[in-house]
Amino acid sequence: MFALYGLTLRLVHKNLIERKTVLKIVISLAVILFLAYNAFSYDLFNYIFDAKILAHYGQNPYEHKALDYSGDPMLSFMHWTHRVYPYGPIWLLITVPIYFIGFGYFLVTFYLFKLLMALSFIGSALLIEKIAKKTGVNPMLAVAAFALNPLVLIESLVSAHNDIVMIVFALLALLMYLEKKYIKSLLFIVISIAIKYATALIIPAILIREKFKKNPDVFYYALILSMGATVVLASSRTNFQPWYLLYMLPFAAFVQNKYFVAIPVFIVSFFALMQYVPYLYLGNWNPPVPQILSYLLYGSLIGSVILVFAWKVLKRN
Repeated sequence: MFALYGLTLRLVHKNLIERKTVLKIVISLAVILFLAYNAFSYDLFNYIFDAKILAHYGQNPYEHKALDYSGDPMLSFMHWTHRVYPYGPIWLLITVPIYFIGFGYFLVTFYLFKLLMALSFIGSALLIEKIAKKTGVNPMLAVAAFALNPLVLIESLVSAHNDIVMIVFALLALLMYLEKKYIKSLLFIVISIAIKYATALIIPAILIREKFKKNPDVFYYALILSMGATVVLASSRTNFQPWYLLYMLPFAAFVQNKYFVAIPVFIVSFFALMQYVPYLYLGNWNPPVPQILSYLLYGSLIGSVILVFAWKVLKRN
């Protein structure tokens, strides 16, 4: 997958793949992976049950956890049943109506949630194209860098993490900001933050842009660093999770033509997905899996630094 991803980026960078083809690939992948089972994560089940607590049981998910409803059949295949609702209120406003539309039927509701993620994924790709055009970035390279990244495909479409919904509103806020529609921009960033709080750190990057308007790359570097700080904060709370990279990858896509961005994105994305290999092999997350995951993470970071410096030396020669 990553070899094909790298080859596709190279072809797009050389303008050998036209816009229509890139978008057809993106939409086709969204349709196919919409049907996929969330084999690598149980979070989607938690999203459904959080909405069920309010919609079906009429209780507050901020105060009640799945384990409080021990007779519910969904508990038989859920994980993290001991936690209360950890997201913002807007996520409930989005998911509770979806639960009602599904009439409480699990399979219908499951695919309605998956549809939400697929639409958010496609929306994110289209917004990245629009933002890239406004800031003089190769739009198709940016779209391909984000939407064809295997990690993005797995975490947003297969595992169906709600981070992709948070991201589509953040990108919408960014587009509105660039179009000087500041009220709409503020509205969308508030919605994004109220889904999952991570995008709050986009605001400092926007303030930095006001001082560096003539250099849009500085803005994107600030966005990457800001959202990178969010990844560090989230990882320090528990452990690093591959889908945390969804915070950074949409913004890294705008500077994909920079080798010191493209190399780490490729390597870290690859090794982040490799974190599932020990689980698939052993069937659990027990020791020594946590230690193996740490080796993979730190190895990818060190490897990225080494390859960036090696590339720089080769370019000089």
